[in-house]
Amino acid sequence: MMMRRWLSVSLTVLLGVMLCSCTSQSPQESASGEQSSVSSSEIEQNDSSEEKTSENSSEPVSESTSEPLLSIDEYPTVDGSTATMPLMAAVLQKVCGIDAEQAESYVYASKTSQSWLALSNGDADLLLVYEAPESTKEQLAAGPELEVTAIGRDALVFIVNEQNPIESLTQDQLRDIYTGTVTNWSELGGNDQSIVAFQRDETSGSQTLFEKLLVGDRDLTLMDPPTELRPGMMGALVDGLASYNNEGNAIGYSVYYYISEMYAQPGLKLIGVDGVQPEYDTIADNSYPLCNEFYVAIRADEPEDSPTRKLYNWICSDEGKQTLIDAGYVPAE
Repeated sequence: MMMRRWLSVSLTVLLGVMLCSCTSQSPQESASGEQSSVSSSEIEQNDSSEEKTSENSSEPVSESTSEPLLSIDEYPTVDGSTATMPLMAAVLQKVCGIDAEQAESYVYASKTSQSWLALSNGDADLLLVYEAPESTKEQLAAGPELEVTAIGRDALVFIVNEQNPIESLTQDQLRDIYTGTVTNWSELGGNDQSIVAFQRDETSGSQTLFEKLLVGDRDLTLMDPPTELRPGMMGALVDGLASYNNEGNAIGYSVYYYISEMYAQPGLKLIGVDGVQPEYDTIADNSYPLCNEFYVAIRADEPEDSPTRKLYNWICSDEGKQTLIDAGYVPAE
């Protein structure tokens, strides 16, 4: 009896010791397990974070080191109008990945009429150019087919000395000036001074716009000005207007981009036409009455994989359009 009681007590004590031992070990094992799990999770999160950081930091690098569309050696021969020279430089800079100063050093323009003929006869591959004169269009008709897309809009604008009180003229009044019907500014509400009207040579882009937009199909005979009032270069016309006798009685015309962005001269101002002042916004919304598009042009048989065709397509793309806007031009609709 005593032996059974002793065995029972012994078994009870032994069982208690075993239970205490298990209970004291279990929290340690659990804590150790949780610590291991957290450490593993943190490592995974850190690895993931590092991957994301690496991915994010690599994005700007890939953008800045992207391959240019064309190399300088591949770049086509580009020609065009004087007023598109800044656009030529901007396109070259973007397409070849060179700096602005280098791009400007490559740019050349043989002027509107000559550049159209250069494209037709193979001396140029691509044009950024204003509309060709009618006489040049007749010559182009005998040459290869051209592919032409309107990319921008400019305007024929009239320039006077800032001493001239006239702020706006109607289209009829401008036609009267250039046909010699009106010869004194007093007839138009200005000072009692004779009108000295500068013109451009017939092959220039601004002269083409003048004849198309202001003269049109009307049976008008324009005055034949002396040589000094018909300069061959656009800049010479602006210089002549700025310096002519310092009396403020001269008038001339150009395209908006050239006079506002490329060759603005002190002492001159642009006048409105039909009460609308030529500005970027009035050209963009066509409220200024003497607007016209300008173009990118190539020969139609240019292969699809040629550098010239690639450049043409890029200029017509959204990226090309944004480059045109960034350069200060009004895009075509």
